[in-house]
Amino acid sequence: MIRFGKLLAAVASTAVLLAGGDALAFGNMSGQGGGSEGAKAPASTEPIQVEKAKGKNAYTVSELYEKSGTLDKKSVSVRGKVVKVSKGIMGKNWVHLRDGSGDTGKGTNNVVVTSQEDPKVGDVVTARGTLYKDKDFGAGYQYAVILEEGTFKP
Repeated sequence: MIRFGKLLAAVASTAVLLAGGDALAFGNMSGQGGGSEGAKAPASTEPIQVEKAKGKNAYTVSELYEKSGTLDKKSVSVRGKVVKVSKGIMGKNWVHLRDGSGDTGKGTNNVVVTSQEDPKVGDVVTARGTLYKDKDFGAGYQYAVILEEGTFKP
């Protein structure tokens, strides 16, 4: 019985991540995942324009997607506006960043950064992390690009 409880807790945590981190709304998962960015951040109601990060290994959000083949498992930095944070899922926070680059229709305008840190929605930050290409969390939820073990600076 204890094993079943642990399994149920793991499934529920994953469901929260996939549902966007807001609630255990299993019916709210339609149209999410299986795409290039896993659980999607909310649609942007205002234009976002953030200056590209400076320094070595700095990229725009769209460049991360374009160059993901050569950047896989490498340390990168990206500057963007925090548009969504899903906290404490699978032991980490899931932070969605946008900088105004990329294509909304193709899902290349948003990058997710996993981290122990907790930036606030609306903050403009520079994130540094290890880029992973085609990261699969199971159940059809795959990220074409994700930064893991991220850190943030204003």
